[in-house]
Amino acid sequence: MSSKISIYTVLYILLISCNGVKEKPNLVLSNYASSEHLIEAKELVRIFKDENIKIVDFRNPKNYKNGHIYGSLNIWRTDVSDSSYPYEGMRSDKENIELFFGKIGISNDDLIVVYDDKGSSDAARLWCLLTYYDFKSVKILNGGLKSWESIGGKLSTKPISYPPTQFYLPEKRSEKLWIDKDELIGLITNESKNIILIDTRSSEEYSGSLIKKGASKAGRIATSIHTDWAEAVDLEGNKKFKSIEELQKVYKGVEMSAKDTVVVYCHTGYRSSLTTFVLTELMGFENVRNYDGSWVEWSYFDELPYEKDSIIL
Repeated sequence: MSSKISIYTVLYILLISCNGVKEKPNLVLSNYASSEHLIEAKELVRIFKDENIKIVDFRNPKNYKNGHIYGSLNIWRTDVSDSSYPYEGMRSDKENIELFFGKIGISNDDLIVVYDDKGSSDAARLWCLLTYYDFKSVKILNGGLKSWESIGGKLSTKPISYPPTQFYLPEKRSEKLWIDKDELIGLITNESKNIILIDTRSSEEYSGSLIKKGASKAGRIATSIHTDWAEAVDLEGNKKFKSIEELQKVYKGVEMSAKDTVVVYCHTGYRSSLTTFVLTELMGFENVRNYDGSWVEWSYFDELPYEKDSIIL
């Protein structure tokens, strides 16, 4: 038996004995359109001993050091961002992601389970990024760190490391979940294209009464509709995704069908990644695009149309 398998077996036994999980836990049971990329804490306990599981704590390094799921790697926003732009938050390119994932020991045959402590908005960004590059073996831990703690899951303050690997993303990518500034401008200015543009930020950001760090001005992209990302999550409770019935109520006011072209954005593409996950995975919308640059990029260019306090500027 390899040392790695031995370690995982010990970890599994520790988790079971500490948590009191004696029966085989249920998978995600729901009437979501799909729960393929969603995993519950009890199911994570069951598969924890699998040699090809990599758990990713997608929080800033300080929070990671204060306590994380035992055995989890730490990845933060700056690790998967391109810093060459004059504004922050843009996704890293394929080659740099491959180099970084290989450096921290993630393999192509690994299942990545990602979590955060914010209601999965950061975790969804990593899911969205990897899905864009057609790497699909990734799941979001429903409820994040809170759900793990709620079942008595073991935490650690010690970082973990794995031997470096050769990690490769698929040669071809569908790019179906992402949209850049120029393509969005083309959709907005093309009268024959009927798109629904959703601003997933807070109501204060949407109205222009609040400007977050990194934005060049306050406001929103012209013609966008507001639906706060947090409405899809029990943010004040268990931090899990709401039921399909509750989600349908959240988006009831947005007149869109499953086949409509829907573009979502936020400040830097993180909160809108969660909305992308909700609409595509949980609700079954077929053509949802996450605007990577979001408001930070759009606000940088003075010539682009925006609104503030219901006045077109």
